[in-house]
Amino acid sequence: MPFDLSNIAYLASVWALPVLLAITLHEAAHGFIAWSYGDDTAYKLGRVTMNPLKHIHPFGTILLPLLLIVLKAPFLFGYAKPVPIAVHRLRKPRRDMVYVAAAGPTANLILAAISALLFNLVPLLPEAAGSWLAHTLRISIIINLILAVLNLLPLPPLDGGRIAVGILPISLAVPLARLERYGIFILLAAFFLLPYLGRELGVDISVFDWLIRAPVNWLLPFFSSLAGLPETLRL
Repeated sequence: MPFDLSNIAYLASVWALPVLLAITLHEAAHGFIAWSYGDDTAYKLGRVTMNPLKHIHPFGTILLPLLLIVLKAPFLFGYAKPVPIAVHRLRKPRRDMVYVAAAGPTANLILAAISALLFNLVPLLPEAAGSWLAHTLRISIIINLILAVLNLLPLPPLDGGRIAVGILPISLAVPLARLERYGIFILLAAFFLLPYLGRELGVDISVFDWLIRAPVNWLLPFFSSLAGLPETLRL
């Protein structure tokens, strides 16, 4: 079946801004907090900025999410260029790294709240513009909540893993920190390989549903109320 180019263009238009803003704010927040705590590495490289071009990864930010949208994947996955952090340059490296790591998910939660509040402007717009804005804001709320929840998983190199390394006792923090080089492979195996194996065995192993969908759906009633929606958004 040939692709519907007009539908793909519309999907790209409502997804592009939320994805770019979510990733840009997330990464810029890391760099800004690191800079405020003594590490100017990201600042000198121009990464403490709202310019998405400084944070975009050609494959992870653009091609991969677009491919998943077109293929109607059950969830969206993407990434930006990591902001470089010189931990040893922070004033109190172990403590300050917790704040640096937490800044990204916090930025996503704030952006989700702003998107929800902007929803109240939709009835003031012409029908076509209002429909487009409503679709875009729905995506912004959900994508920012997904990014916040995903990044708070306690697995390095995710932000939650770095937060855990900073607050756990050294005896637990050191072995957890050693997982950083394998973390992305563990994550991909959990989200893609395990569900595939489960389907082959006739067993439901939906790690995404357990770790991401359930917490996001738990948060959505609050953001739906901010948006003034009559029905709660669902992932």
